Amino acid sequence: QQLYITCWMILLTDLFICRLPPSSCLQNYIPPESLTLSCPVCRQTSILPEKGVCALQNNFFITNLMEVLQREPECSRPEACSVLESVSAAAAGKPLCCPNHEGKVMEFYCESCETAMCLDCTEGEHREHVTVPLRDVVEQHKAALKTQLDAIHSRLPQLTVAIELVSEISRQLNERKNEAVAEIISTFEELERALHQRKTALITDLENICSTKQKVLQAQLSSLLQGKEHIQSSCNFTEQALSHGSATEVLLVQKQMSERVTALARHDFPEKPHQNAHLDCQVETEGLRRSIQNLGVLITTAAVAHTSVATGEGLRHAATGQHHTITVTTKDKDGELVRTGNAVLKAEITSVDGNRAAETEIMDNKNGTYEVGYTLRHEGEYSFALLLYGQPIRGSPFRLRAVKPSDVPQSPDDVKRRVKSPSGTGGHIRQKAVRRPSSMYSTTKKKENPIEDELIYRVGSRGREKGEFTNLQGISASSNGRVVVADSNNQCIQVFSNDGQFKMRFGVRGRSPGQLQRPTGVTVDMNGDIVVADYDNRWVSIFSSDGKFKNKIGAGRLMGPKGVAVDKNGHIITVDNKACCVFIFQSNGKLVTKFGGRGTSDRQFAGPHFVAVNNKNEIIVTDFHNHSVKVYSADGEFLFKFGSHGEGNGQFNAPTGVAVDANGNIIVADWGNSRIQVFDSTGSFLSYINTSADPLYGPQGLALTSDGHVAVADSGNHCFKVYRYLQ
Repeated sequence: QQLYITCWMILLTDLFICRLPPSSCLQNYIPPESLTLSCPVCRQTSILPEKGVCALQNNFFITNLMEVLQREPECSRPEACSVLESVSAAAAGKPLCCPNHEGKVMEFYCESCETAMCLDCTEGEHREHVTVPLRDVVEQHKAALKTQLDAIHSRLPQLTVAIELVSEISRQLNERKNEAVAEIISTFEELERALHQRKTALITDLENICSTKQKVLQAQLSSLLQGKEHIQSSCNFTEQALSHGSATEVLLVQKQMSERVTALARHDFPEKPHQNAHLDCQVETEGLRRSIQNLGVLITTAAVAHTSVATGEGLRHAATGQHHTITVTTKDKDGELVRTGNAVLKAEITSVDGNRAAETEIMDNKNGTYEVGYTLRHEGEYSFALLLYGQPIRGSPFRLRAVKPSDVPQSPDDVKRRVKSPSGTGGHIRQKAVRRPSSMYSTTKKKENPIEDELIYRVGSRGREKGEFTNLQGISASSNGRVVVADSNNQCIQVFSNDGQFKMRFGVRGRSPGQLQRPTGVTVDMNGDIVVADYDNRWVSIFSSDGKFKNKIGAGRLMGPKGVAVDKNGHIITVDNKACCVFIFQSNGKLVTKFGGRGTSDRQFAGPHFVAVNNKNEIIVTDFHNHSVKVYSADGEFLFKFGSHGEGNGQFNAPTGVAVDANGNIIVADWGNSRIQVFDSTGSFLSYINTSADPLYGPQGLALTSDGHVAVADSGNHCFKVYRYLQ
């Protein structure tokens, strides 16, 4: 009650100060054209009536308090006194006057309008409503409010802890920002000093080189000038003697002058330059500029712990003396995969007494996933904690149990397989599928029997009778609880209930419309019609729910249709295995678009098999020989792909069937590895479906039944199986 009164006290004070009617004040507060109202105090958002603020119902309690507020107070602080007096009167249970009938006390309560009123109101606009004395409902409402108050109070400690945690993270973020700014300033100041030092060194070296060259040139210049002076003086003297000297004087100096002139004529003067003027400065700045532009990297991620997940056999079970790895997939607050690395992840394995039991190593895959490895030396129970930025990821800490290697059932990863094409004559090697680890989202207990799996039932064996199959391919499930199977080599479609009871069979072998030659894919559209991809007839046939032929589409376009699905628009998505492309048809057969081609690029396929459509209307195709799953928009634009060739988590050896659950998780039949893998909506590996007790043998089509189980066409065993699936 105090919280309620305080909230309204704040709001009423604001209303009093603004001196406007509540509706006018709200009209000034709400942005133009707004369809919602956000409370100025508690921020709760409400939808406005079609006519806006003026159509809001009056709250008589508040309007009465406003009347009290508008009286002239007799104190130094009128606003505060009025509000406090009004609220105190309401809290003390003093009678309040009806705003519609002056002098009338509100002593009745209208249950339809949930408001208090006076006697005149009960006889006026509320005369057809159920009204009761106010005192009769006060205690009831007080008790209800007290219950709500207790419930909301219990959240305060949690919010306090959350506020402290977020505030601490905010403080650390600012602290690290300041540290990074200081480091940037320090680094660039150091670089500036280095640049200045280099500038000084270059200038000094330039001066030295120039000085050395100048010394050589000046010495040569001095020698040349001296030689020139000697020649000029000798020439002048000789010319003077010849012009003005007597015969006796000329004869007296002739010998001396002749020797000097001869010596000067023979002297080797340094007439060729002893140095050059080459002196340039080359500074390669382009590469440096590019380096400066890319200098420094800001490292961060949007990863948070509460949405990030860990998967792998080693999360809950380990064999002593053997190295185990698990995969941590980081996600942001919205559960979207973070595709960059460098997150701060810590792993710690402790024994029951709290001591560290094993060293862990973490490998950053630089794509948002991390491999955590460890080796346990002793049997026992351990706690496996995974902390992202100091906070436990979803499900952490995990209970980890280590046993002797001899006590661990054999894994299919220990069995090497050689795979041939499903259309070839070679057989598969039967093997156990990898056990699906206990789901961190599941509340069920781990099964004690190591070979017990999640199989609910299996239907069929090799044959041509009802409930028997020969090389079944596609499988689908309808919303009305039916499982539909394409019995390929028996040229028919068989229909069963969700619990495996045979319902009907239809189909006649042949190449005419309405006949089946090699049915491979099957799906059920939103009208309950059964859509069948016929590989050898090269078209798609549409039958009613009771098996009557209605239409065929794709004739003349399709070369070898394999998988088929229906999107939210009723379009029929057909995978052409032979043409290596995907066709999208309207239900009447008109082509909407097609995409793909033979190859290994993102928009190409190598023997595509089956197709599914998720809740975003995106198209998911299994690319058999490229060992991957590719996801496209409803228009055929490539979005992403996942998977590679191999036997590890998230790898494929020729994927076939595909289905999508209500959460967008993608379930894939791994034909060559004879297993079923589960991925999230971004293609990150989550787990396996446990099929170890009755191993699969070349699984083909895959579907989710209306009751949430996984149905798979076990082609090599000529049956279909239904497994529990924990979403």
